[in-house]
Amino acid sequence: MSENTFSEQVVFGTDNFADNPEPRCPCVLLLDTSGSMSGAPIAELNAGLAGLKDELSADSLAIKRVEVAIISFGPVTIENTFHTAPSFYPPTLSAKGDTPMSAAIRQGLELVRQRKDEYRSNGISFYRPWVFLITDGEPTDEWQSAAALIREGESSKSFAFFAVGVAGANMDLLRKLSVREPLKLQGLKFRELFHWLSNSMKSVSCSVPGTNVPIQSPQGWAEV
Repeated sequence: MSENTFSEQVVFGTDNFADNPEPRCPCVLLLDTSGSMSGAPIAELNAGLAGLKDELSADSLAIKRVEVAIISFGPVTIENTFHTAPSFYPPTLSAKGDTPMSAAIRQGLELVRQRKDEYRSNGISFYRPWVFLITDGEPTDEWQSAAALIREGESSKSFAFFAVGVAGANMDLLRKLSVREPLKLQGLKFRELFHWLSNSMKSVSCSVPGTNVPIQSPQGWAEV
């Protein structure tokens, strides 16, 4: 490996703010890994996450700007803190336990708050964070406090919250949680969902922070 190649990898393959001062586009994935996701659902979810890394890695701007964090729940586990694509290693998730959705949401919003503080203290500009919930059930903990935090955060434009229901999800309850209309996944089209998410984050990452970005329709993976 030449010295020049190595230096390029350091500059573009790092989360270090000094080496990579690009604006950041953070996205936290809240992924239901309760027992009902076992079998094909969890396998397709894992495949979709691998595809997300590949697609972000292939985009010259997204690879420097988009940061992904993953929290699984059943129980609540921080699988990945915020990293750009070169440092983002999708976990191999397994299905077990119940559905502490509210606790996962609170943990995800706290991760977002901490990361925004880090951006500010290092003089890094950033786009409005995305919080992306995927579940096939309903909370086994109280959800009202999480719903209040989501409404408050959306109102202050602190983040954008999206909810996706897999077969079996309580869509009525997701509507009470999310300010935006929740989407229902077609079958197990996790790969198509993450392809859409990757394209959406790419669109955001090449825009000016603070501006509204039109997002393509989710019709390729969601029931609309």
